[in-house]
Amino acid sequence: MKFLKTVLMAGAATALAGSASAADGSGISNDAVKIGMILDMSGAYSALDGEGSVAAVQMAIDEMGGKINGAPIELMSGDHQNKADIGTNIARQWADQEHVDLILGGANSGVGIALQEITSEKNVAYINNGGATNALTNENCAPATGLHWTYDTDALANGTAVAMVKEGNTSWYFITADYTFGHNLEKTAANAVKANGGTVVGEVAAPFPTADFSSFLLQAQGSGAQVIGLANAGTDTQNSVKQAQEFGIVQGGQKLASLLLFLTDVDALGLNAAQGLTLTTGFYWDFDDKAREWSAKFEEKTGSKPTMVQAGMYSSALQYLKAVEATGTDDPKKVVAQLKTMPIEDAFARNGKVRADGLMVHDMYLAQVKTPDESKEKWDYYKIIRTIPGDQAFQSLEDGSCEAAKKAQ
Repeated sequence: MKFLKTVLMAGAATALAGSASAADGSGISNDAVKIGMILDMSGAYSALDGEGSVAAVQMAIDEMGGKINGAPIELMSGDHQNKADIGTNIARQWADQEHVDLILGGANSGVGIALQEITSEKNVAYINNGGATNALTNENCAPATGLHWTYDTDALANGTAVAMVKEGNTSWYFITADYTFGHNLEKTAANAVKANGGTVVGEVAAPFPTADFSSFLLQAQGSGAQVIGLANAGTDTQNSVKQAQEFGIVQGGQKLASLLLFLTDVDALGLNAAQGLTLTTGFYWDFDDKAREWSAKFEEKTGSKPTMVQAGMYSSALQYLKAVEATGTDDPKKVVAQLKTMPIEDAFARNGKVRADGLMVHDMYLAQVKTPDESKEKWDYYKIIRTIPGDQAFQSLEDGSCEAAKKAQ
């Protein structure tokens, strides 16, 4: 098991990794605030997550001055390799041996659910920024310690699927990543299609990850559906869009709906292949001055503009550290409770609030990929069509299935 440990310290304070937490839950345990990131550093989601996410969290730490109430902030990162057992082994080691306070990451829904379970068991705060499944704040919720920050399958479906159905694209066929995320995204998108008068004519599950989508695309093409919904992400999305172009699917009159598309996907595909795709995003670097200013700093560090996962990582780390500062403790339940009282406004979030079930509700954006002629420079890839207020984008607490959160209301 390999992981990178970076210690960001201001002054001569010493991190006592092996000491016990404060018995009364007050003060900073171990004389340090410890953040561990469990990410996809080498697989299908590494470009949208990975080292860029580490850089984003380091920016949040730097913004706080590298310490909280005199205690240094330590940052560790590890690669879950898109395997739940690897992710949980890292988390268990960090909880037991490093006494980590917060774990960020899980850009794979299966890994994310497993991390939320282990962090709840170990009494460690957990914020998911990459996994999309809404199970994190429904049947698998852990509201005392677990938060879901950047987006979820409800927000994605309530943007892209609803918009396309309302434009008259009523018959759908889904190509779905064959694991928790893909099936959850397909289900929420299919429900949104049907609720708005559309129909689902078929679906096929593709192994994750997949290099060759030809058989799945031919099935979708043969279905005659107006829309082929891609319930996948990362390199799977890139491969399916490229191969759809090669098969002439869009030229033949069918439309592609990429239900989870990232800026890095568009960059890898190129505008010729990606132009016209409709998407829903929680962040775009060129949305307003605040987003542009932060994204310029991120680009200086990394050489690229941030994805919404990377921007969400920054936001969640920054707000967590502010909550630690406000409470004067790194006790996870006290910090999470404090986050639920705070308005969330930063370079990433607009009109944000952490709900009782752990969902950070905020504005989302319906966007379309620009044509090559519309783009003025590298990374100038999206047209924002409209803002989707958080209470419209995300499932309501009442409609959810987090019973612990409902009882706490």
